[in-house]
Amino acid sequence: MGWFFNTWSDIVRVLVLGIAGYIALIFFLRVSGKRTLSKLNAFDFVITVALGSTFGSFILSKDISLSEGLTGLAVLIWLQHMISWLTVRSDFIKGVIRGEPTLVYYNGEYLKDAMKRSRVVESEIEQSVRNEGHANLEDVGAVILETDGSFSIIGRSEKEGKELNIAGLKV
Repeated sequence: MGWFFNTWSDIVRVLVLGIAGYIALIFFLRVSGKRTLSKLNAFDFVITVALGSTFGSFILSKDISLSEGLTGLAVLIWLQHMISWLTVRSDFIKGVIRGEPTLVYYNGEYLKDAMKRSRVVESEIEQSVRNEGHANLEDVGAVILETDGSFSIIGRSEKEGKELNIAGLKV
């Protein structure tokens, strides 16, 4: 019987903790600002997953109280806030946390060394090009692997007659 239902008090506990935790999480996120849940880099993704995991844990675990769960959420949000504050003020921290975008395809050629370092294969680049609505690579001037793991596609028409200079990348 325990697989499908234990007690009504367990259900009420999940409802109360879920609602209270949700309200507190929304408050914490509004106070901490938009940057807390941004998806600019891998670190941001890890924090978002950790927030979700912490929230789920304290809602479902009988061993974690509401105050402990909210403290866990507050610590993660505070750490994210501090790291982003430091990133804006220190080039060293920015380099450690954010990394750099990587040019993986340029002017009709796959950049094999960059692809190998980034663990990207040709089919992933081709898929990203199709996802952006290009029928083939002939329409594309450059593909950049961004710090958040997404690909940016620069069409040929956007760069014709100019040297490629994309926000920190120069070929």
